[in-house]
Parts: sequence; structure tokens; C-alpha cells
Amino acid sequence: MVSTAPVLIEDMTIDDIAAVQAVESASFPVPWPSSAFTHELTQNKNARYIVAREGDTVVGYAGLWLMVDEAHITTFAVLPQHRRRKIGEHMLQRLFDVAEEMGAEWLTLEVRVSNLPAQRLYEKYGFRRAGVRRRYYSDNNEDALILWTDRIRDRAVRERLATLRRAMDDEG
Repeated sequence: MVSTAPVLIEDMTIDDIAAVQAVESASFPVPWPSSAFTHELTQNKNARYIVAREGDTVVGYAGLWLMVDEAHITTFAVLPQHRRRKIGEHMLQRLFDVAEEMGAEWLTLEVRVSNLPAQRLYEKYGFRRAGVRRRYYSDNNEDALILWTDRIRDRAVRERLATLRRAMDDEG
């Protein structure tokens, strides 16, 4: 049964890793090991990770790396039974904030060519296709689309984000 507790987006901590690992394993055929998350949180000064928490339960997480002036979204997942509830959208909004806080000019990511729901979400937030990484995913050699935003401080990007945030707030 899905909870009706409010979903909070918070910074990931070491204490969240086991729950994040459960989301990771439920979402990806080749999950990151928990040691990778530990390294990211404790050693990678250019990484930031967030969790979506519903009550005491981590239902999603995402992370990015700042590479010079671009924020590269490295991972993004919501538990399958919690999808289609705008949790991913709330996390994506927070990643825009994190990227700006870190001084990024753009956001970029790769997404499976078969992951149409994720592509629709990213396109809604202004990501555009910039290329293809052939055979990117090691589990099945699927191609990845490379997506980029315009400069996140540009007026049009800020206005789009503000409009989408207001719409989310109005929905409840």
C-alpha cells in the first residue's frame, strides 16, 4: 500500500545508503554497490545526492556531479510502486536548485532510449537531445540519449521552472 505522507526531498546521508540501495536494486538491472554511494558521499567533493522520503521510507534518490560548469545527473530513481506520483518531478526540481547552488551553468544526463516516461519528464523541464551514446548500458548494450538544458540561469529556463513549480504547488 502506498502511503499518503508528504514526500520530502532532502540531502542523502550515509544512514540512507541501505534504503537507497533497495531503490537502486528495484530500479536498475546493474545496481551500483553501496560502496559507490559511500564513496560519493564521503570522498567526491563534486557530488551531491538527494533522497525523496515519504515518512521514514526512502522512495527515490538522485545525484549529480559538478564537472567544471556542468551538472551531470549521474543517477535518478523512484521505487516502481511509487512512480507516476510526481516524486521524480520534485527531485528534478531540487536538482536544478542543487546545480545552481554548485555554480553549474547547465544540466546534462543520459537516459535509455527505451525510457520514454523519463524522457518526457526531462523534456518537460527543457532538456533537449544533444546526441546518442551507442551501446552505453552494459546490461543490454542499449543506446543512451544525451540530454542538455539551456543555461539554467537564463530567463526562459528560470521562467519555465517557476511555472512548473507553481503548477506542482497548485496540484497539492
